[in-house]
Amino acid sequence: MNDFSSIWAIIIKQFRTLFPGFYKKLPAFIELTRLNKPIGIYLLLWPTIGALWIAAEGLPDLWLLLIFVLGTVIMRSAGCCMNDFADYKIDGSVSRTQGRPLARGTLKRQDAFYYFGVLSMAGFFLVLFTNLYTVFLSFGAIIIVVVYPFMKRYTNLPQLVLGAAFSWGILMAFTAQAETIPQPALLLFVANVIWAIAYDTQYAMVDREFDIEIGVKSTAVLFGDMDKYFIALLQVMFVISMWLAGRQFELGSTYYLSLLSVCVLLAYQQYL
Repeated sequence: MNDFSSIWAIIIKQFRTLFPGFYKKLPAFIELTRLNKPIGIYLLLWPTIGALWIAAEGLPDLWLLLIFVLGTVIMRSAGCCMNDFADYKIDGSVSRTQGRPLARGTLKRQDAFYYFGVLSMAGFFLVLFTNLYTVFLSFGAIIIVVVYPFMKRYTNLPQLVLGAAFSWGILMAFTAQAETIPQPALLLFVANVIWAIAYDTQYAMVDREFDIEIGVKSTAVLFGDMDKYFIALLQVMFVISMWLAGRQFELGSTYYLSLLSVCVLLAYQQYL
């Protein structure tokens, strides 16, 4: 144990020597990339990993599994950097986001853009170990990540773009593992987009009053007092899409029991 502590102390010391500027900014970098709040990683990771398992019809290639796990963490972090780069003025006007590094001045806007570039290149480097089809799709992922933060200025449906961003890994998982995107995979993609719209609408409801005041658009603003009904409709559509995908992939009883448990959780959300 003491040997491990000594080795770790040496690594930290060398890191501080080689990258003194970044070491000082490391706590702010962790906040910027939301590494201290990993729920976003889970929301991106589980659909992607699930698709990888389905594409492999069992245990996927372990090398691909590692690539997608690391890629998920990296690209979610990159997305957070771009989001704060785009929203640094808006974040300062909303109580929930005033403490973010750019909003409070701990990091500069160019820092966020630089980190986005570095993380995106790291993610692209990982994709190069898959195949040409997946590399091609990765460009679409980058475009969506860049475009999404600006959508709330122009449309009440930014959650649709967010849904595409959080579902793109499903398509890439199939091309990486199976070198094709079968029709049922598109159902999984659509289902995940619908699910993302539903949960991010719930998230946006917290900031709705602030968003209306400063002119930020969202599905929470669009749905207004009918928000719970629209969320319920989206959740029903999600369950139906997942059920259809399960049938087309000929998945077993475990899948449908899991889907049933999801229905219970969604019903509980509506009760709350």
